Amino acid sequence: MDPYKNPFSPGAGALPPELVGRNDIISQALLGVGRSARFMSSQSMILTGLRGVGKTVLLHTIKNEVEKKDGLTLFVEASEGKTMLGLLIPVVRRALLSLDRIEGVKDGVRESLRVLLSFIQGAKVKVSDVEFGFDIGPKPGTADSGNLEADLPDLLEALGKAAKEKSKSIVLLFDELQYLPKAELSALIVSIHRIQPLQLPLYLVGAGLPTLRGMADDAKSYAERLFIFKTVGPLSKQDTASALEQPVGKLGVSFEKGAVDIIYENTRGYPYFIQEWGQQSWNTAQSPTIITKQDILDSTEQVIEKLDESFFKVRFDRLTEAEKNYLRAMAELKESPSRTGEVAALVGTSSSGRGPVRDSLLKKRMIYSPSHGLVDYTVPLFGDFMKRTVPKIRKVSRNKREKTGLESE
Repeated sequence: MDPYKNPFSPGAGALPPELVGRNDIISQALLGVGRSARFMSSQSMILTGLRGVGKTVLLHTIKNEVEKKDGLTLFVEASEGKTMLGLLIPVVRRALLSLDRIEGVKDGVRESLRVLLSFIQGAKVKVSDVEFGFDIGPKPGTADSGNLEADLPDLLEALGKAAKEKSKSIVLLFDELQYLPKAELSALIVSIHRIQPLQLPLYLVGAGLPTLRGMADDAKSYAERLFIFKTVGPLSKQDTASALEQPVGKLGVSFEKGAVDIIYENTRGYPYFIQEWGQQSWNTAQSPTIITKQDILDSTEQVIEKLDESFFKVRFDRLTEAEKNYLRAMAELKESPSRTGEVAALVGTSSSGRGPVRDSLLKKRMIYSPSHGLVDYTVPLFGDFMKRTVPKIRKVSRNKREKTGLESE
């Protein structure tokens, strides 16, 4: 078929041609946004899930819906090596300048700009392009202590008050929250805690890996009550069919009976993989009107090769040999998540304590612990990739365990 008409769009955060199976999450988030816009208290939302389930897509979808209703959005993506200060200051500045351009009373906006200047001075960070174009100075004694947990709430409260003055709602969309250090995550949680009872039109939708829920609770014990935590998982078989059949149907194309079932078996309902299989199946199809089961079988090898060389390998290459061996042992076990004792037995180590290899994989966010004594991949279908890439599990000898400290595992 014509590749130029291919409706499928695999990519990091790329909006799919049909967003299915997520209406409840979107509706609940927009309800919270709508309540905050009416100056009513509402729990903010945090989305958690594995790589490739569409968390970023949901953030962008919510962003688009808010902007359709003339709301302001601040999109921030955390990453390793970047501070929250450097990420937030530019977007808060843009939001305040946008509010200042709205006709009407400007006292609250100018006051908030002064708070932002105080925040920048107190943080003692260099931020490029912070000229405001006004003859204003900082507001001494507000957001300038240098303590993020004390200053960030002042800043976001000032932003919320400025938005309320202009009858605007602001939604902070914060992706990859698991990269925030504990102190920064704690400060963000404290800020939302401060804002919620003030009934300001500022709402947070955050997203991150499954570890984020535990991180939030560890940072502040009241996080479980402050946020609505929504798990973003794989699509059902029915939703997978809709995600594939609806886009091609609009172009006068259909899937042969049973063809979609093959894709579901290969993808297990994970949205990113559905897009990959959909795209390649379209490009492989010989008929201009139907995608057959054989087309999907013919395209599967190409899809797997592409995923292995890009989606999986970029993560695999960051691993040590011991870490690869541990992940390969997890793949050998039939149950998922895996029991740490069973994994340790396969690689030849003791299951007592928290070993350095497992600890390193947790820090690299290759695995997470859904509950005590269990580990699972943060990347869907990574076990299948490990079986293809690492043929055998390497049993660690006792001498090597003693030298490397693996005995403690």
